[in-house]
Amino acid sequence: MKSKQLNAPTKSISSIWNYASLAIVAAALMVGIGLGVGLSSSVNFSPENVASSQYIDLAAPDPQVCVQYGASAMTLDARLFVTLKPFSVYISQPKMQPGCVIRRNDWAVLEQKNLVTATQEQECKNRMNTFGFTGTLENSPQIDCVYQNNAAGNLFLKQAGISQQAR
Repeated sequence: MKSKQLNAPTKSISSIWNYASLAIVAAALMVGIGLGVGLSSSVNFSPENVASSQYIDLAAPDPQVCVQYGASAMTLDARLFVTLKPFSVYISQPKMQPGCVIRRNDWAVLEQKNLVTATQEQECKNRMNTFGFTGTLENSPQIDCVYQNNAAGNLFLKQAGISQQAR
């Protein structure tokens, strides 16, 4: 019996060391995973990763004008080709560039620089549209009358599994 009494305290000390080393390894693993997730999910302000509205705002043709009188945007230029015999639809490779959409109440910015005519304004207003542009306002931008389409909605907010609280 004496030998059992002598072994009992030794086992408890070694099991304490096993639990302590296991806890240290688990803590190191958790810290490593946390750092990995934190570093890999950081915002990257490079043209390869257009994942934030801040990057889009900074890349806008005239950032101050866009923020004050409208919203910065990503523009996509693509051409569609439709054949009838046989019926088929083709699309060219889209060209993506920074742009800006001006609120209808702030068209004076474009008027003051003589970038739109009264006729263009009236035509755009009759169709319940507004103006969008690419290129800087000082260097002959490409200005288009653009239509706001909210019919499709934001499908990023309608994905299955996204709770109402996450929004």
